[in-house]
Amino acid sequence: MRNIFFIVLTLIGSISMQTVAQSFETATEAVRNMRVGWNLGNTLESNSGDTLNMWIEHWTDRSPSKYETAWGQPVVNPVLFQMLKQAGFNAVRVPVTWYPHMEATFQFKGSDNSIWYPWKDPFGTQIQQTWIKRVHQVVDYVISQGMYCILNVHHDTGASNTAWLIADEKVYNQQRQRFEAVWQQIAEEFRDYDEHLLFEGYNEMLDSKRSWCFASFGANGGYDASIAKSAYNAINSYAQSFVNTIRATGGNNLQRNLVVCTYGACDGSGTWNSHLKDPLKEMKLPEDVVSEHLIFEVHSYPKIDNLTTAKNEVRNLIKSWNSHLISKGAPLIVGEWGTSTDNAYENHRDNYLEFAKHFIAMTKSYNIGTFHWMGLTDGEHRSVPEFNQPDLVEAIIKGYYGEEGYTGVTTITADRNEMVDVYSLHGVRLLHQVPYSQLQSLLKSGIYVVRDKKIIVR
Repeated sequence: MRNIFFIVLTLIGSISMQTVAQSFETATEAVRNMRVGWNLGNTLESNSGDTLNMWIEHWTDRSPSKYETAWGQPVVNPVLFQMLKQAGFNAVRVPVTWYPHMEATFQFKGSDNSIWYPWKDPFGTQIQQTWIKRVHQVVDYVISQGMYCILNVHHDTGASNTAWLIADEKVYNQQRQRFEAVWQQIAEEFRDYDEHLLFEGYNEMLDSKRSWCFASFGANGGYDASIAKSAYNAINSYAQSFVNTIRATGGNNLQRNLVVCTYGACDGSGTWNSHLKDPLKEMKLPEDVVSEHLIFEVHSYPKIDNLTTAKNEVRNLIKSWNSHLISKGAPLIVGEWGTSTDNAYENHRDNYLEFAKHFIAMTKSYNIGTFHWMGLTDGEHRSVPEFNQPDLVEAIIKGYYGEEGYTGVTTITADRNEMVDVYSLHGVRLLHQVPYSQLQSLLKSGIYVVRDKKIIVR
């Protein structure tokens, strides 16, 4: 009898899990519904970044606020996200650096007692509760506005000598346990969150030579096939470990939409080297226990000195992304975008505004999500809050919503299957538990409220 009872409970749990899975939107739907995104940069990902001068660790009390403000930004205020939402943004990427908050004692050496030798004084695997609770709070700020939030592992990767996640098979094998431990803790912390929360496995992960553009670019001669092979194999291994770890925590994490970056988050731009497309070609779609819940990510910073050239580059990039990534079975987001042109907003503003509008319109037409890297609101402006680049905000918003800008009204899509109630703008319920996908045929042209959001039926 006891065994039968256990079997029944198992079956109920399985059915329940399947039901939950069906209620989550697909990755493609999520990317579409994110609409326009922004990065909360230089905030929770702030770190000393150099083992020779661990200044945050050495000169502060290492409280969350000391890291949060270390790179010139204020303590995050929830009003900031209200402003973003009202302007038409519907997604925020929250970069987070974790290693300073993982049982690190930072026993300094050297003449100024600020040098850290991580191989002698390694950090652990357990995330400090004060840190993850602050991250949790910021995530809640975003989601409370009905916006999507992408939470990641950020400057644990990159070119600094504090990066411990390196695209190298040997390093992957050494760090796999710690990497999976980090994500297990994050996943368990947010297990019950709905589809508005996404996880991004890692940021711009580089090889042992700290190569940009493509793996082994930093090797002698500009390319080493063995280094490149190891790097691409490692990236795919990290991505698979990330997906496996999240799914294993169960609950809503079983069908949560997950994001994986190409090597270095490279976008494959340029024609000056035959290996520039390798990060796209070598990126694999991880195996998953559920279908349609994975997203690829690249970062893109074209030069805009010549506007015609910049626009042509966008068209070529989208063609390449479709060919090498989207064709593998997952949608794409540009997790960071802007321009590599120096002082573009100050010295090439007209080009930047036109480029931004074009970039957003083009990516939208191919259902590619976009997250502008910082800018828009920065430093003390975030505390007001206000946009310090309001014309760039306007260009981005018009690129997505059209010349009328953002009106707070969402156009209905035809591929959602959940059952919903429909209300008039005056709060009168017009329809009860009807398929979302059928609203277009059930309703006359007009504006309605569904799931606390305005929708327009044309």
